[in-house]
Amino acid sequence: MGMSVNASHHYPDPAWRGRVTATLVALILLWPMLVASEFKPWILLDEQSLGATWNFLSGFFPPAHSSEFLSLILEATWQTVAIATAGLTLALLGAVPLTLLATESLSVSRLESGRMRLASAAVRQAARWLLVLLRSVPELVWALLLVRIVGLGPTAGVLAIALTYSGMLGKVYAEILESSESHATQSLLKNGSGRLAALFYGALPASASELVSYTTFRWECAIRGSVVMGFVGAGGIGQRMDESMKMLAGDEVSTMLIVFVLLVACADLVSTFLRKRLG
Repeated sequence: MGMSVNASHHYPDPAWRGRVTATLVALILLWPMLVASEFKPWILLDEQSLGATWNFLSGFFPPAHSSEFLSLILEATWQTVAIATAGLTLALLGAVPLTLLATESLSVSRLESGRMRLASAAVRQAARWLLVLLRSVPELVWALLLVRIVGLGPTAGVLAIALTYSGMLGKVYAEILESSESHATQSLLKNGSGRLAALFYGALPASASELVSYTTFRWECAIRGSVVMGFVGAGGIGQRMDESMKMLAGDEVSTMLIVFVLLVACADLVSTFLRKRLG
């Protein structure tokens, strides 16, 4: 037994050449990207950078904790959650119809003839391209554009989240529905059911867990995104943080960072609870 164990150490790893080659290829591809991005982490250890970092962080303590300021931050935090939730709700209203159009397994013509009619295929492709367009533009860019159209405030943030996230949700919803079990959906469509009924009674029960999980994850992302959009004037705690940073009020920024971490942690707890209850 001991001889067989010792003998096994003499056998080389049969995949070592592939692993070494893959590592070298990854490094070769990564190096020009690091050069192009001008990634220089050693700058952080420069004496001037360390001094600037110390001066910046020293203003963070102690965090601002006056009752008036905390009241303003709680109001801004609630506005951030409201922006994310309202934006995601509007995104769902746009994503569901686009999902119906983009999902091939819900096509009646394909079920009848084995392939989609030309008009149906064109509509499906147009819906998919619209989803690509919506999700290709980040919510921050939409917010920059919308702030100039509707003015400063949470309306721009809500619309920015709605536009980007409708493209994200519609694309992933369609992929989830097409990869799930389609027997119930096809049975409903063959018996004369409409696409909406086939979606709710056939496709959704088979993929509800994945859909709920992805939707709650996107809600978490919307909360983080609404904070970032505040820096361009789209309301919420991000806008308050931008104002405090411009005034070099490090203690106020410190408090808002703590509140933001707690907000994301609470959002994670809520999404976990929803996934367990609805998944």
